[in-house]
Amino acid sequence: MAFSGMVVSMMFTLVVPIIPELPRLLSASAEDASWVITSTLLSSAVFTPVSGRLGDMYGKRQMMVISLALMIIGSLICVFSSALPLVVLGRTLQGCAVGVIPLGISIMRDLLPPQRLGSAMALMSATLGAGGAIGLPLGALVAQYANWHMLFLVAAGMGVAGLVLTLILVPASPLRTGGRFDFLGVAGLSAGLVCFLLPITKGGSWGWTSPLTLGLFAAAAVILPVWGWVELRVANPLVHLRTTIGRQVLLTNLASIAFGFAMFGTQLVFPQVLQAPAGSGYGLGLTLFEAGLCMAVGGGMMIVLAPVSARVTGAYGPKVTLVLGALLTVAGYLTALFLMREVWHVALAATIVSAGAGLGYAAMPASIMSAVPTSQTAAANGFNSLMRSIGTSLASAVISAVLAAQTVRVGALTLPSKDGLRIALMISVAAAIAGMTLSAFLPGRKRACRDESTVSPAKIEQPPTTLDAARAASEPHQRAD
Repeated sequence: MAFSGMVVSMMFTLVVPIIPELPRLLSASAEDASWVITSTLLSSAVFTPVSGRLGDMYGKRQMMVISLALMIIGSLICVFSSALPLVVLGRTLQGCAVGVIPLGISIMRDLLPPQRLGSAMALMSATLGAGGAIGLPLGALVAQYANWHMLFLVAAGMGVAGLVLTLILVPASPLRTGGRFDFLGVAGLSAGLVCFLLPITKGGSWGWTSPLTLGLFAAAAVILPVWGWVELRVANPLVHLRTTIGRQVLLTNLASIAFGFAMFGTQLVFPQVLQAPAGSGYGLGLTLFEAGLCMAVGGGMMIVLAPVSARVTGAYGPKVTLVLGALLTVAGYLTALFLMREVWHVALAATIVSAGAGLGYAAMPASIMSAVPTSQTAAANGFNSLMRSIGTSLASAVISAVLAAQTVRVGALTLPSKDGLRIALMISVAAAIAGMTLSAFLPGRKRACRDESTVSPAKIEQPPTTLDAARAASEPHQRAD
């Protein structure tokens, strides 16, 4: 499951090396070609909570299989097409697979013994950031030595491997919620997220004060509250908002936005420093592949620290782990503010930031699932993943706007200035501090006593309506015991 999570999270950065070439490769304008990136962001934001809800209702393993199949189909479409509409369709289907990560975490909660659950969830959650970091050098390597379609052939091959491993090794969870699927909730959430995220990603090119940008933000400000009002009144909502507004879940989700923002700052600032020419006053002149390798070290650190995060969370609760993660993230960015003169300086700062974000990412599922009933685990984790995606989208918009406003000319190139990069780093520090502050208000260990490292999933209280036939059939034996 962690391998599958790594594969789907790589879809966000796999095409980064060919972004400058996309208009030529697709015979399209730069504005139209940018939909190759935007479509993946939007589909992942919309489909992640949907796949979580469907997993709770009809089976989490089945939704993992469907999600991976969609990613494979999307990758194959991109392999055999150079037409912009088809490539955008393929990238949209790739984005639909990101729900594999929260679905996998929920399967772990249902099936693993308590002593293995914490480290397994931490590893799965860490793949969300680690996969993106590893996808950058992999994409650069393939793009440098092969046709760009090979990027998607590699993605399809890895997706097939993940699908086969899932079918062979991952057992089905017996837990189901039943009920009717909330199609109206899907429509409302989809419309609201598109109206909110689309101007965030396109505002730089459309203009932040353009009628289209402001109109979409205004539409989101109307649609999302109405959607929330409706969700509170339907019998089987897509998102159980009464659960999400509880103190622990709400603060964790808000902290997730801040962590997502802080984590994505590394992807926007550090590669610029590593690749810029020396004439910029700060650049280190690396190739895209070399810069990707430097960034991949941080992704590896996220995986290495997953069991550490699980141990800290098991001993002291997710609150302590989240605060420590935020502190490390702040330390990494402060290191970059004072040390960016050598390649190893940037690599060290990026690794420290990734280590902090990895601790935070790994602790979030434990915090969420210790506060929600078993019947809502996939949907709640999917919503938490959505919050992280919103954080990365906000980071992309804010930091890109800062870097675009602070530029310097180096020959024929227009590059971000050193002052612009420093401002972007300080904004990322502020996001990490916000995440630390929010995490500090989480309930402590005593109040979060249902942490997954100490409580068996079978012992967590469930609403009477969520027990399926398999669980009900075992009740007489449990009572006898």
